[in-house]
Amino acid sequence: MITLRPAAQRGFADHGWLKARHSFSFADYYDPAEMGWGALRVINEDRVAPGKGFGTHGHRDMEIVTYILSGALAHKDSLGSGGIIRRGEVQRMSAGRGVMHSEFNPSPDEETHLLQIWISPAQLGIAPSYEQQVLAIDQMRSQWRLVASPDGAGGSTTIAQDAKIHATVLPAGATLDYALTAGRLAYVQMVRGELSINGQKMRAGDGAKIADETHLVFVADEESECLLFDLPPA
Repeated sequence: MITLRPAAQRGFADHGWLKARHSFSFADYYDPAEMGWGALRVINEDRVAPGKGFGTHGHRDMEIVTYILSGALAHKDSLGSGGIIRRGEVQRMSAGRGVMHSEFNPSPDEETHLLQIWISPAQLGIAPSYEQQVLAIDQMRSQWRLVASPDGAGGSTTIAQDAKIHATVLPAGATLDYALTAGRLAYVQMVRGELSINGQKMRAGDGAKIADETHLVFVADEESECLLFDLPPA
């Protein structure tokens, strides 16, 4: 079963310097039917104005993955970690038993466009940690590139949950399969373009909850980019 979540149905917040689309309930956006999907709790599509960002704030007991679509994001946290993440890189912060951090757009003239993803950890109260990895776009073309996994396989960033995040960029007309283990859940987030999954059309910003499926076939109508989350049973 594939249940589509059209882009226009997401929550929306406009803070002037930040424009955010929420796939699931977040902050002032609340929909009891959209509280996440399995261990996947948040997908926010954020656009951050030049020179603006999130001041120091805290998180705990959440795996936070940042996927840059364009621009850059500067990060600084209470673990002493810091740096700038750009397109072609992925960042993971395990909030664990508590961490403070800030994020801002370091550019004076270019907007930052990103997806911020929260995944509930398998265990609460773990030690907080930070990781930043190269995520070369060429490694996504016409294939699945493992972005995050529980064991850091294939150079992916490590998350504290039995979940995997894959990314792909498909040229127009390309087909790509994905085998999902029986009983597992999946979620697909479209980044750009237009494609179909088992015959169901998806466009930029759309999401899809997937259950009781073991074979997914992706066919690109135009060059498309998407993320696929392979998740443990709810």
